[in-house]
Amino acid sequence: MLAVDKNTFQEEVLEADGFVLVDYWSDGCEPCKALMPDIEALAEQFDGKVKFTKLNTTKARRLAIGQRVLGLPTIALYKGGEKIAEVTKDDANKANIEAMLTNNIG
Repeated sequence: MLAVDKNTFQEEVLEADGFVLVDYWSDGCEPCKALMPDIEALAEQFDGKVKFTKLNTTKARRLAIGQRVLGLPTIALYKGGEKIAEVTKDDANKANIEAMLTNNIG
């Protein structure tokens, strides 16, 4: 997984070709940390189909708010610079993230 920040988000996510998943997390978010191994497993499963990235919102709060990320964890799927799907908070589990990916990628 590629760690992105406010300096690389535009290039790595919004200007990237194909699908990009962004795992929005923060240092103080225990559910985010618990979800990380599942995200990494999905990154292997969807290797070559989706680019997996993660953004620590502690260091990029304004960017997260600009992307309408209001709660954590938030897992968002982008294509062509647009957010096309997301799962948040209590819905952010491996099954729901996998379903979001499958439904949008085909």
